[in-house]
Amino acid sequence: MDRSAEFGRWKAQSLSKADLSRKGSVDEDAVQVVELLNSREEFFTTSSCAGRILLLDGSINGSGVQKQHCSWLLVTHKPCVKDDVMAALKGTASDAVLKFEPFILHVQCRTLQDAQTLHSVAVDSGFRNSGITVGKRGKTMLAVRSTHGLEVPLSHKGKLMVTEEYIEFLLTIANKKMEENKKRIGRFYNCLQHAMERETISNSHSKIKEKKNPCCTRKKGNQGKAHNLPVTKDNEKELEGGDGLELRLFLGDD
Repeated sequence: MDRSAEFGRWKAQSLSKADLSRKGSVDEDAVQVVELLNSREEFFTTSSCAGRILLLDGSINGSGVQKQHCSWLLVTHKPCVKDDVMAALKGTASDAVLKFEPFILHVQCRTLQDAQTLHSVAVDSGFRNSGITVGKRGKTMLAVRSTHGLEVPLSHKGKLMVTEEYIEFLLTIANKKMEENKKRIGRFYNCLQHAMERETISNSHSKIKEKKNPCCTRKKGNQGKAHNLPVTKDNEKELEGGDGLELRLFLGDD
């Protein structure tokens, strides 16, 4: 099967599936980005989260909180106040952890060049931990992500280990991160629009040149250094068998 046709089949299947997330719909702050990407023939989104503040109740080990063993005491995609957290903490019986998780988006791309274009937009918008994964069947995935998260234990075996004043301080930090996260999503959307406009103009010019000179070829850009990186349980479903090769391009510290 032609690669472009196969990509179209994958896209149609993915976009026809029901939303199995807890919320059941795309987060409000991510809707524009998701709709813009899905309107393009070279991309489609497979999962997204606009960013959220969480209060989880469960056991903590060396690798952090295991979601499948946790109950969700509080989840919000908006700024959070202390009273909400204190009320939710009354339901804790184990180790409660306050978290802020920034925007994350998984996008399947038609070609590696399409993924590189989108990766550059993500990095320029502040999502510097973004990466490209190429699976065995040729599926090319881009994960848009950053590192400005927050994770702080609040209780142990049901006992609150910090003061209400400290919780209020943590929420001030989390809410600021939420605000910065929203700004980055806005930058990403604007940069994405401009990049797509440039790509459309570039493609139209290339077609004209190719008609004039069928033998002309494009120079390949620098594809960056490849690294084998660990796959987390949050994104392993996005990879083919978890054994893809992740290409981390233009990375830097947040």
